[in-house]
Amino acid sequence: MESEKLKKLPLIQDIETKKVLKKLASAHRALAELKGIVSSIPNENILINTLGLQEAKDSSAIENIITTHDDIFKAELNLEGFKSLNAKEVQNYISALKKGFGLITKNKILTNNDIIVIQSELEKNNAGFRKVPGTALKNATTGEIVYTPPQDYETILDLMTNLEQYINDESMSKFDTLVKMTIIHYQFESIHPFYDGNGRTGRIINVLYLVMNDLLNLPILYLSRYIIEHKADYYKLLQEVRETDNWENWVLYMLDSIEQISNETIILIGKIRDLIYEYKNLLRNNYKFYSQDLLNNLFKHPYTKIEFIENDLGVSRITASKYLNRLAKDKVLKKQKLGTGNYYINEKLIKILTLKK
Repeated sequence: MESEKLKKLPLIQDIETKKVLKKLASAHRALAELKGIVSSIPNENILINTLGLQEAKDSSAIENIITTHDDIFKAELNLEGFKSLNAKEVQNYISALKKGFGLITKNKILTNNDIIVIQSELEKNNAGFRKVPGTALKNATTGEIVYTPPQDYETILDLMTNLEQYINDESMSKFDTLVKMTIIHYQFESIHPFYDGNGRTGRIINVLYLVMNDLLNLPILYLSRYIIEHKADYYKLLQEVRETDNWENWVLYMLDSIEQISNETIILIGKIRDLIYEYKNLLRNNYKFYSQDLLNNLFKHPYTKIEFIENDLGVSRITASKYLNRLAKDKVLKKQKLGTGNYYINEKLIKILTLKK
């Protein structure tokens, strides 16, 4: 399909069919429950870090950047003796997500400049929107070109300017916010404005858009796991919109992903919350050095290290080392060596985060 068929927004047709409206109701219920349970976690960085790394891993896997939980947690430690290019890519994703969250929290809008900043953080380059023709989307199995996005810079800029307006100007469309999110995702992926990182940038935009519209307080709804599980459908339905304007199935797919992942995340956060309470009681009742900052650290960093404790608690290296080694001695944490340094694993938290759904 040629990109000439790519229309500017808003859409003319009404895609909020009876099936879509029914699915919207259940998706909104799940999303509202997810927003509510987030307040039960004492520190927002616990969820942004732990769930953000999960999303970063899964979103990168869609682009065949494969790594393990162990590697991505080790990469965060930045210890001498560990190198993994794929884990570094995943770390770039969580960094880009946090950068985007900071921008929309401050500005309450999401501009093209913000999107460029997010992609730049993700890819570690400053290439910006594509200026050289030749980009085409191919079937991963056959190598056949299935879609040719806009090729010239002026067209890309024009379409992205239109998308920017659609993201930020509510008067452009009366569709439900979740429906608009599915439209925005389709449009961004079809414009394909960057040389690299379009898929991951687009998935970051999804969750930032929900935060912008107060459907979430934190960027913690990560749809990549659902997309991985239904990857063939994801690309097929995107292509059906391009070729036949079959919006209903695409919107239903995305709404189902919101509902399912919201429900799974609610359960996951509940388990994290219960474990936080368990550790809080354990530490408070058995260790004079207990503090809320220490508790937050052990959940914000599933793999922690002396420097993290130093910074978060404002204590000396000797004191931080004493705390961690005591917790390791008592099997609250598991001590591991990497290169010339040590790190400490919250094994119960890791078990929750790595449990297959």
